[in-house]
Amino acid sequence: MSNFEHVFDRAHARPSTRCRSPLGRYASSALLVAASGLVCAGCQPRGAGQAEMLADLFSGAAAEWIDMSYSYDERAVFWPTAQPFELEVVSAGITEGGYYYAANNFCLAEHGGTHFDAPIHFAEGKHTSEQVPIDRLVGPAVVLDVSAAAEGDPDYQVDVDDLEAWEAEHGRIPDGAILLLNTGWGSRWPDPERFLGTARTGPEAIPELHFPGLHRDAAQWLVDNRRMDALGIDTPSIDYGQSTLFESHRILYAENIPAFENVAALDRLPATGAYVIALPMKIAGGSGGPLRIVGVLPGSPMR
Repeated sequence: MSNFEHVFDRAHARPSTRCRSPLGRYASSALLVAASGLVCAGCQPRGAGQAEMLADLFSGAAAEWIDMSYSYDERAVFWPTAQPFELEVVSAGITEGGYYYAANNFCLAEHGGTHFDAPIHFAEGKHTSEQVPIDRLVGPAVVLDVSAAAEGDPDYQVDVDDLEAWEAEHGRIPDGAILLLNTGWGSRWPDPERFLGTARTGPEAIPELHFPGLHRDAAQWLVDNRRMDALGIDTPSIDYGQSTLFESHRILYAENIPAFENVAALDRLPATGAYVIALPMKIAGGSGGPLRIVGVLPGSPMR
């Protein structure tokens, strides 16, 4: 284990009417502040060595940073009954003062594109978006690849056998891990017919949804036997497309385990050894929201 990885390990503790919400400053600086906290929490500066390590982290010399979020635009995939992304240009030009100024309004449902599910989404009284502790959103990544099985079965559900097979090869899922399910569905983005199973919208589209998810038995096994901090998947929902009871949502969220959906670039992460920083928009009382998630590969210089 490198010194860089050691520091990471020590640091980790466990549809509506059209809106006119101003475009917030959801800047990358917030991501860097959070990453700095992940590296430094629980440890004291130890001179030039650690300072150089941090400098290498942020310069890309000591790690590769992987963007795992899709852009929000007119192609972003949303649930068939949800408000899609809309961008209204307020200003984009030279002002009377002679300087350029750009500003927009945007409107969208909480649960679309690469997004975050707060536990209250399916569990009354559990964490809302702003209540989810940051240590649930950062940590070591465990990547379970079921893309081969899902390729031949769009209704594939990750089951207990998949989890046990992964552990037989890589060891026990560590406490505080962020479990990421790679079904291969990212290759289908942003074609709604291939990604969702239908290009239709509205309630009539729901019975036509087909994409992989997590089986309720596997969700229960994780709750009963492991202590993961969050779950992510590259499909629109942690429950498979034909689900009508959303049992995996209900099982995990009842334990205040949040989830990330429509996660991109899962094929770029190894089964173990990467880290995740997943920062959602902090909506007070929210059931979820847009998510900027990145993977960090220690020892892999940024390309």
